[in-house]
Amino acid sequence: MLLNWALAFLILAIIAGVFGFGGIAIAATDIAVILFYVFLILFLIAIVAGLVGRL
Repeated sequence: MLLNWALAFLILAIIAGVFGFGGIAIAATDIAVILFYVFLILFLIAIVAGLVGRL
């Protein structure tokens, strides 16, 4: 779900950039990047927790 939000903000940033809304495009891109990194960190934590749980 978090990755879907990141993708939605990325698409919003692309559309805003095409129509010339630079401020909105920059903000949406920043939000998309933050959400992607949060997703990546939580994904890695889940993988490590799964591996530790098997031991």
